[in-house]
Amino acid sequence: MRHLARSFLVVALVAGAGLAQAAAGVAHAADSATVFAAASLKNALDNAGKAFTAQTGVEIKASYAASSALARQIESGAPADLFASADLEWMDYLAQRKLIRPDTRVNLLRNRLVVVTGKDSKVADVPFTQDGFAKALGADGRLATGEVNSVPIGKYAKTAFETLGLWAGIQPRLAQADNVRAALALVSRGEAPLGVVYESDARSDPGVKVVGIFPEGSHPPVVYPFAVTADAKGEGGKRFLDFLKTPAAKPFFEAQGFGVIAAGEAATPAPVAR
Repeated sequence: MRHLARSFLVVALVAGAGLAQAAAGVAHAADSATVFAAASLKNALDNAGKAFTAQTGVEIKASYAASSALARQIESGAPADLFASADLEWMDYLAQRKLIRPDTRVNLLRNRLVVVTGKDSKVADVPFTQDGFAKALGADGRLATGEVNSVPIGKYAKTAFETLGLWAGIQPRLAQADNVRAALALVSRGEAPLGVVYESDARSDPGVKVVGIFPEGSHPPVVYPFAVTADAKGEGGKRFLDFLKTPAAKPFFEAQGFGVIAAGEAATPAPVAR
C-alpha cells in the first residue's frame, strides 16, 4: 500500500512539474514578443518598444536586418511574432507562403530615398546627372547602398537610377551592403563618399548629411507593411502591433523621419528634412 501511495506521489509530482513548465512557457509567450524588422526601423522601434514594455510589461525582443534576410529566416522556421518589412514585396513573399496572419497586415509607414555624404564633405548638393554623381564620387569613390537584387533600399535605388537614366554610369561604382544601416556606416566612416539610404537613416547618424532627394516618381513609394506571423506565440506581437498603430506611437516614428500612414490614406511620400 505504501509502495502504491509513493507511486501516486511520484506521478503527481511529475505531472505537476509538467504543468508548471507548460504554465511557464505560456507566461513567457505572454510576457515577450520577438520582432523581425527592417534595419531602417531600429531607432524608432527600439524607442516604441521601451514605451510599450513600460506600459504593458511585455518585453520586445527585436532583430534587425535586411527585409529579404528576415523573410527568408521566417520561411526557414525562425521564431518571430511580428514582421516589419521595408517594402511590399517581402511581405507578399511571406503572405504567398501563408507565413503571416493576413488579417493583421497593415501598411504603417512611408519613407524617402536620399543621397548622403560625410558630414565634413565639401559636397553640398548632388545634381541627378551623370556629371553630378561622377564629380561627387571622384576618381575612385564608391556609392554605398543595399544589394540591388534583394535588399529593399538597393532595389529602390536601382529602379530610381534606371528611371533617371543614370544606372549605366552608377552600377560600376556601387558598394553593395547587406542592409541599409551597413551602407550608411560606409558613408559615416568615410569609406564611401556617397550613399543612397532612407531619410530616416540619414537622421539617425550625425556622421552624414543629405545632399540629394530623389525626385517623386523615380521609384515606387517606400512603404513599410507590418504583420503578425502565422506561427506567433501568444498575443505579444499582436498587442505590440496594435500599439504601433495608435497615436501614442506616432512620435517615435516621426522623430526618425518616417511618415505614418493613416487608415485609408494613400502612401504618398512625406517631406524630407535637409
